[in-house]
Amino acid sequence: MSLKAIVWDKGCLNLLDQTLLPGKNQTVACRTYEEAAEAIKTMVVRGAPAIGVTAAYGLVLAAQSCEQEDRQCMNNILQMAKTVLAQTRPTAVNLFWALERMEKIWQTDPDCPVSKMKKMLEAEAIAIDEEDQARNRRIGNFGNVLIPVKANILTHCNAGALATAGYGTALGMIRAAHADNKNIHVYADETRPLLQGARLTAWELLKDNIPVTLITDSMAGYLMSQRKIDLVIVGADRIAANGDVANKIGTYSVAVLANYHGIPFYVAAPLSTFDLSIASGQEIPIEERQHDEITRISGIQIAPEQVAVYNPAFDVTPAALITAIITDCGILKPPYRECIAALIR
Repeated sequence: MSLKAIVWDKGCLNLLDQTLLPGKNQTVACRTYEEAAEAIKTMVVRGAPAIGVTAAYGLVLAAQSCEQEDRQCMNNILQMAKTVLAQTRPTAVNLFWALERMEKIWQTDPDCPVSKMKKMLEAEAIAIDEEDQARNRRIGNFGNVLIPVKANILTHCNAGALATAGYGTALGMIRAAHADNKNIHVYADETRPLLQGARLTAWELLKDNIPVTLITDSMAGYLMSQRKIDLVIVGADRIAANGDVANKIGTYSVAVLANYHGIPFYVAAPLSTFDLSIASGQEIPIEERQHDEITRISGIQIAPEQVAVYNPAFDVTPAALITAIITDCGILKPPYRECIAALIR
């Protein structure tokens, strides 16, 4: 499938509005970095790699807004834009990785003319976009070897083309297995509270004619006990130096269930998702989102207005529960701290 949720076209960033799927296939056009930041914050675009790519293009939009041939003015605008974009979502490390990579471009040559710097920043953002697509395909190829013929695969949230620059990480592995004619079948967790599994993963897989069955989050353990799940594949928003993984809320529960039932639990992520500055998952900042995401579904009130709500968007799965981490450079297995350090080196 050639699905791309992020399209850069002649100075405009076009984002498939994932808050409206699967009901409406609608694009949001971002022409300023503020609009790009708002799209990230409101989850028009979501998924760690996709957030990073969007942020990179957001800085290009910021550069384009500089109408003077004044490098200091441009630097000020870019620094302001970087600060705004960095404040959108705290957990996905790809956001900060992309912003820092872009900053290196404008910091490297302080005497570069504004017109040339605009082109350099655009070229770097396009490179980040294209590299992510290539990384996802490598993840798919590496991970395919772990997927048996006729496997029943459980996935949580959406780590597909919608969550990346294209193809996907967890769904990249699934797409590679499907292309290899392995006759696989996918169970997609609905993934409350925003239903990314129900709305997005099921939608993507149906478009690719990959057999998929939607289940509620609370059904995963029962299916495992019935031996209907052969392996679990999820994505990641940040991976600590010791291999602990932050991913969509509910991932930890699935990992515990898989461990109890002796089912392989795999994490698929590019190197840009690793954060060696964080020793363990206990240090990963966990975003807490607004209460109405839990008390309402599609604007319909499903809980009392006055009820107290706790809405962390992510949880942390300890490395001890992870069978392997599939990256764009190969498959990592325990002990993760040593493997991750060696891979990054």
